[in-house]
Amino acid sequence: MWSRREFLQSASCFASLPLVLPSSSQAGPDDSSPRRPKMAIITTEFRPRSHGQHMGDRFLVGYPKDGRWHRPGLDVVSLYVDQKPENDLSGQRATEFGLRLAPTIADALRLGGERLAVDAVLVIGEHGDYPDNEFGQRKYPRYEFFQQVVEVFRKDGRCVPVFNDKHLSWNQDYAKEMVETSRSMGFPLMAGSSLPVTWRMPSIEMPWQADADEVMCVAYGGLDSYDFHALEVIQCMAERRQGGETGVAWVEAIGGEAFWKAHAAGSWEQGGWSQELFATCLARSQTLAQPRDGFNHRYPTPEEIQKLAGRATAFRFQYRDGLKATMLLMTGLVADFTFAARIKGEAEPLSTLFYLPPGPNVQYSAVLMSRVEDMFLSGRATYPVERTLLTSGILAAAMQSLTLRRRLETPHLNVTYQATRESTFSRT
Repeated sequence: MWSRREFLQSASCFASLPLVLPSSSQAGPDDSSPRRPKMAIITTEFRPRSHGQHMGDRFLVGYPKDGRWHRPGLDVVSLYVDQKPENDLSGQRATEFGLRLAPTIADALRLGGERLAVDAVLVIGEHGDYPDNEFGQRKYPRYEFFQQVVEVFRKDGRCVPVFNDKHLSWNQDYAKEMVETSRSMGFPLMAGSSLPVTWRMPSIEMPWQADADEVMCVAYGGLDSYDFHALEVIQCMAERRQGGETGVAWVEAIGGEAFWKAHAAGSWEQGGWSQELFATCLARSQTLAQPRDGFNHRYPTPEEIQKLAGRATAFRFQYRDGLKATMLLMTGLVADFTFAARIKGEAEPLSTLFYLPPGPNVQYSAVLMSRVEDMFLSGRATYPVERTLLTSGILAAAMQSLTLRRRLETPHLNVTYQATRESTFSRT
């Protein structure tokens, strides 16, 4: 329970939050221009190709946007880095851009003073040497970082917008607390990955208020990592369905030989998933592996699919309103993210590829930071944080289900919200 003093501080926090900060078009080099907002970066690592480097550099050096090189309307003034491997870049960036390399998160937010001195906080809890729990979840300190940020807000009586990279926490209770804290204290909070906002091929959206029956994402990558991206692919589409988001009733993770038995079952009703949606996803993939030598592009046989993706994993889950969903990690078969949905009354599935431009530039992170910049400057979230709250919970339940080898009922995932009707994925 908060003390009366903490409550009053959190109430004043909302009152002091600017609704509109100066935009990049307003900012200028001369003294007559409005003060440019200041931003702190809190990250686990800042090394080449880490999320800290990719996202932090967008605000330091700019990024391509709509055919131009865009300079963000905020100045990065401080950087807190929790771990510094041999290829750490934080010292180099601090020297080049005149950043305060802060010894603590509180110092990064107060710039060495006694009061909150920044207007936005970018929290990146990805990469680094952290322990796993018994379910194989990496215990990245996103929640702990968030707590330290909020402690400054409470003590100083002022709040600013916060973005949290990827899932909110490995612990769903922590994730829920983070969202509830932002609501009670009145500051904008966004989270998640670049998949919901990256380009799509074709450039389509789930129809608003669609009567969807079953959805699927076929993806690749590791557990407790790329599976989160795949879940966000599903969720950013599913949330637009008829009636809005209702939450998830149960989650089941399947691996090993059980995966291939479920795959052979051929339908959701038989304990598997739609083969029509699976085939549609593979037809959208631009990286479909070929098991035979020579130049060709063939649809693999069932035997070839199993050989290529022998260590596949499935997350099956059902929403509280009955919508059926399947996430398939099939590394070796594909190396991209494709989506398909069966919509009642439609003869063919809706499908698309969630396109990720290649490294080293990974321009999809620029698209995400563009949405984050919009929130930092406007004081309004670009998309609902409840999306990430739900995907965080689905992932946590799936990792537990995989270890326990049984389906888990998930009454705690009764996350309800209404998506924004306007699409936020990139079209330009």
